[in-house]
Amino acid sequence: MSSEKSNQRWAAFARDTNETKIQLALNLDGGEFPPETDSRLSSAISEGHASQSSKSQTISVNTGIGFLDHMLHALAKHAGWSLALACKGDLHIDDHHTAEDCCIALGYAFAKSLGSASGLARFGSAYAPLDEALSRAVVDLSNRPFSVIELGLKREKIGDLSCEMIPHCLQSFAQAARVTLHVDCLRGDNDHHRAESAFKALAVAIRTATTRIPGKEGEVPSTKGTLSV
Repeated sequence: MSSEKSNQRWAAFARDTNETKIQLALNLDGGEFPPETDSRLSSAISEGHASQSSKSQTISVNTGIGFLDHMLHALAKHAGWSLALACKGDLHIDDHHTAEDCCIALGYAFAKSLGSASGLARFGSAYAPLDEALSRAVVDLSNRPFSVIELGLKREKIGDLSCEMIPHCLQSFAQAARVTLHVDCLRGDNDHHRAESAFKALAVAIRTATTRIPGKEGEVPSTKGTLSV
């Protein structure tokens, strides 16, 4: 059992600042959460509209921003993660700190859960449609944080999330996760569809990039022989 636990790709932590208070638990392979998961998450896991539980995944997202909850729920679902995230932020100011900090925390948890990229596919790409919208995402577990996000959103807000924050959320995730990330919405008339197809494409690309490759255990997927800093 101890060997099985040591192979878990998971992380849990709390991040408290003067702007946001975040509790987060992540398991990249679905299933249970780490034993050190913040007790404040326990009561929140079954609450909220962005909650879902199945035999392989538990997802609960409550950031205080409904559309952000919806996007992170879609990301976790299609990436195959179990994710619990709760945030109390300074929404009386605006949505910026809450959206940014949640995605920084998620990126940090991703990097901590992933550990080394040894034995992994490293690269992942995917297309995802949502009705008339179509998005493409390409991911490299490079340990070189960089992102190019082009979603072409036109509205000021979707729900209570500013459209300018949606690409910024993906940029913040990439920076904290230490990945190279390109996400483009290729077509679409509806901004909700454009954004959601982008998060779904990202989810599938991440799932591919983080796949363990049989026979490649311990091998670094780089001609340099390292992906460390």
